Amino acid sequence: MANISEFLSPYLPQRFRSGLPVVPVVRLTGTIGFSTPLKPGLSLASVTRSLDAAFKVKRAKAVALAINSPGGSPVQSHLIFKRIRELAGEHKLPVISFIEDVGASGGYMIACAGDEIICDASSIVGSIGVVGGTFGFDKAIEKLGIERRIYTSGERKVTLDPFLPENPEDVARLKAIQKDIHEGFIALVKERRGTRLRGPESALFSGEYWAGNKSVEYGLADRIGDLRSVLRERFGDKVKTPLIAEKGWFGRRLPGIGLRLEGTGMQSMFAAGLADDIISTLEARSIWARYGL
Repeated sequence: MANISEFLSPYLPQRFRSGLPVVPVVRLTGTIGFSTPLKPGLSLASVTRSLDAAFKVKRAKAVALAINSPGGSPVQSHLIFKRIRELAGEHKLPVISFIEDVGASGGYMIACAGDEIICDASSIVGSIGVVGGTFGFDKAIEKLGIERRIYTSGERKVTLDPFLPENPEDVARLKAIQKDIHEGFIALVKERRGTRLRGPESALFSGEYWAGNKSVEYGLADRIGDLRSVLRERFGDKVKTPLIAEKGWFGRRLPGIGLRLEGTGMQSMFAAGLADDIISTLEARSIWARYGL
């Protein structure tokens, strides 16, 4: 059979020929962890099947990650990172990360799952830090004559309440948690990038970010390039790069497409989902805006 396959190979369409190098591509796009019924975010649950399928592709020479993310949840970022590294170890395949517009914060953490990081000259790379924020409405409700009433069991159950004056002790506890998360992020980057890191730590781990060329100079990325050109250069012009995508109903990942809304119950569910979707979109938009996008 092997001899027959080899004999027929030149006469078969390219996609059926054996022996051609294959590098499956997984797109990891969007904010991390922001999820609603109508707009699933980038999370371990949303990418697991795509990642598993990519590493199981026959004759794969490597797995390519096309990353375009400004970050988000540190937990989901780390879970995705760990899953990629576990699969790479199980299947003994190298991983190449390609940063497109942005690979920042949690997006950069995921990029570090690659054995090599490649970006465009205009890519935004870095932002190795932790951020959290809220609003203060205590002055507003005072002017409106509104009294805040809240009842808890546990003296620390309510912290950083936006309707109460800021408590310095609450802020100190939050900063301590952020410090722990930041130190874990720094350790991960140092482990993955090692001696390739050349920039001063005071800058690298300050939360600052850079364009592609500076990120290469600092060792956060390895070179400037794009997915198609680099893979053709490395594996030949005939390399196959199938996109591994997880499909839902009607070939789309968004649940709920094509549902009929019958009765007030379904209408209420749709309205609630739409409201959540709007809020999630605004939150995601604010994260992208940090990088001028």
